[in-house]
Amino acid sequence: MKLHELKPTEGSRSSRKRIGRGIGSGTGKTSGKGHKGQNARSGGGVRPGFEGGQNPLFRRLPKRGFTNINRKEFAIVNLDTLNRFEEGTEVTPALLIETGVVSSEKSGIKILGNGTLDKKLTVKAHKFSASAKEAIENAGGQTEVV
Repeated sequence: MKLHELKPTEGSRSSRKRIGRGIGSGTGKTSGKGHKGQNARSGGGVRPGFEGGQNPLFRRLPKRGFTNINRKEFAIVNLDTLNRFEEGTEVTPALLIETGVVSSEKSGIKILGNGTLDKKLTVKAHKFSASAKEAIENAGGQTEVV
C-alpha cells in the first residue's frame, strides 16, 4: 500500500444532502421541513432541553451540594509502590512522574500508608499520612514536605 492508494472505508463517507433542489431530488419544495409550523420557519425550533412547556427535567430535579473551586486534588502514592526504587534513593515528585508512578502532580502528591516499605528512602512530597510518615521513618528513611 502506498500513500496515494489510501481510501476511506467503504460506506464510512457519504455525500451531503442537497435540499431544495427540485421535486425529483426527494427533498425539494419544503426541503424536508413539512408545511408551516415552528420548525419550518427560519430560525425556528426550540432550545435544548425544552419539553413543550412541561416543566423540563433540569428544573424538576433537586439541586444539591456545591463544587469547591479551591479544592486541592492530590495524586496518591501508596508505600508499597515506593519499593520499586533502589535503597537510599531520594524520591521526589519529579522522579515519580518520570518513572510513571503518577501521571501528573495535580495539586501535589500525597503519600499514604498502604502496604509495607522495605527500603531506606528519602521521600519528598507535598503531604504524608501519619501512618506513612511513621512507616518511612521505621524503615530508616526520612520524610520531607515540599
